Amino acid sequence: MKSQPIVGAALFNTMMEAAGHRCQCEGECGNPHVKGDGRCQHEHDHYTSKHGRRVRLVAAPTDPLATDVAAARLPASALRAWCPDCHAGAARLARKQLPVTSTDQCDLFGV
Repeated sequence: MKSQPIVGAALFNTMMEAAGHRCQCEGECGNPHVKGDGRCQHEHDHYTSKHGRRVRLVAAPTDPLATDVAAARLPASALRAWCPDCHAGAARLARKQLPVTSTDQCDLFGV
């Protein structure tokens, strides 16, 4: 593995080894990942395509809506490897599934 974070490298390496240095998304992002048998094919430090960008996996909680503070307190066993695309997609889908309450919305004039 060529790149790793400076802070929390031991935790990151433990989690990445458990994930096989591959994104662990199994469709939570909305993509069925058909080519990867249901799992995202992005690998850490590999390119997305011939002219693509380099993939940097992140260690993040299974719940993509968890706060940074909550995520920092989790052990390696409660984290999973996410590529940025899958993590953003999973968070977007999770936000859409949250119930909307009347206090979340205000009218045009904020009254």
